[in-house]
Parts: sequence; C-alpha cells; structure tokens
Amino acid sequence: MDIGTATVLKELGRGSMAIVFEGYQRTLKRKIAVKILPKVLMTQSGAERFQQEAEAAAILAHPNIIPIYEVGETDDFHFMSMQLVQGSDLMAYINKAHKNVIPSRRVLPLKATFNVVIKVLEALGYAHDQGIVHRDIKPANILIEKHTRRPLISDFGTARCVKGDELGQELILGTPLYMPPEQIATAEVDGRADIYSVGVMLFQLVVEKLPFARYTSMMALLAHKQDDPKGIFKKKPSQLNPRLDASLDRIIAKALAYEPAHRFANCSEFIRTLKWYRKHHLQSAA
Repeated sequence: MDIGTATVLKELGRGSMAIVFEGYQRTLKRKIAVKILPKVLMTQSGAERFQQEAEAAAILAHPNIIPIYEVGETDDFHFMSMQLVQGSDLMAYINKAHKNVIPSRRVLPLKATFNVVIKVLEALGYAHDQGIVHRDIKPANILIEKHTRRPLISDFGTARCVKGDELGQELILGTPLYMPPEQIATAEVDGRADIYSVGVMLFQLVVEKLPFARYTSMMALLAHKQDDPKGIFKKKPSQLNPRLDASLDRIIAKALAYEPAHRFANCSEFIRTLKWYRKHHLQSAA
C-alpha cells in the first residue's frame, strides 16, 4: 500500500487511535515511519489534534526531536511520515533494568539517566521557545537511538500551539500519572507542565517506581498530587536509592510542585540545577 510518497512495509505498533508503520520513501529512497489515524475512529477534535501534531512537530528542528517529513490525508485516514528511529523507547530500558537480579542495577546508571533527562529538557526548552508545549512527556515517548544512544522526543499528538487556536478546555490530553495538576483540571498550561512531567519521569528513572500510588479516579489522583510536595513521597528518593544525595529530593520536589509558580521557571533553570547535581554528586557514580 502506498501512502503519500511512501510504500508501507510493516506495522510497528499502535495506540488508542493511531497506527505506526515502517515505510519506504520512494522519492528519497530511505526507510521512514508512517503514522496514520483512520477517519472512522476520529472525532472532529481527534482530527484537529492529529493535524496539530503534524503542524507543531513540522516546524521543530532539533537533534533531540524526531523530524516530520510529510503530512497529508486520504479518503480513509490522515497520515504523517517521520524519521524511523532504530532503537527502543526509554520505558523498554526501564523495564529491562527492573528485571535485573542485582537490586542495585534495577535502575539505569545515574550518569546515563542525567544525560538523557538533560537532553530531553534541552529539546523541550527549544520547543517552548517556539510556543509549543508537548503535554505528554513520559518514558514511552522518549526513543533512544540504538547506536548513538541519542534520546529523541516523539509524539507531539497532544501538543498545544500556545500561539495558535486553543482546543476545547473540556479535553484532558496526556497520560494522567505524568500530567501536572493543572492539566488534569484542564486549565491553561505552559512549559512548566512539561517540567512537571520530566520530574515524574526522573523520579521513576532513579528509584524504580512512580511517585504516586495507584488511584481509583482522576479526582483521587489530583488530590494526591495536591499534597505538599515533600509529602508526595512515602519515602524520599534518597531513602529508596542510597546512591542519591538528599539534594536530589529537593530538585525532584521542586519539579513536582503543585503550583506551576513553585516549579523551575523554565527548562534552562532545571538543566542548570541537574548539571550542578551531576558535577557535585555523580563524578564517581555509575
């Protein structure tokens, strides 16, 4: 089957609405990824979100963001083609580490973790400067290139163009456990929403679990996130991983502050703090 300038080769995966295929782009003779959203599954808002993903991601040019090559639609579906990344998502690395028989190795190496998180923040900072908030940062949306170990942010499907038209406020877009409270409440969000999500991801990377207990409803999760940041954790990260210094507890707690004004003001501030921690506490870490 041909889609745009690509010939579909095989399915790579699917989510609740979209399917991703490996394709061969005939015009440039290269393998690419092709994402389609069948119109039969789409509401008007779903079509708008897919189009927004394409438009938002297509203007971004950063070494840690997957580039978009082509956008279009047929009678049956909308589609977009992008770089095909040879590798696995960050969640796959987390799951593999969790299975290690040696308890101390059930989290990723700290230096590698910090390098990935800093690169993700650099890419998000660039996107924020372009007026774009990702809104669904999580390990499954961070692809790690096999040979270079370069992290690449994927899926701007729930991104909102701050400079463009807003979608309906009744929509809750993103993955709840990684979402900041204001996004769950469907309030306006800015780049500090992504900072919150990176904070959740960092917690999960350094201590083998998410900072939030299982929840029975969206409101129960929101109430849990409303707790004082120091009380979110039953145990602090440094208590769960002896290789961590207590100052990382404060860094993560700031990223996870309930009020956006109490978080890092932007990705650059978060990056500077993580680089300080890396310099002073990870020089001899694995």
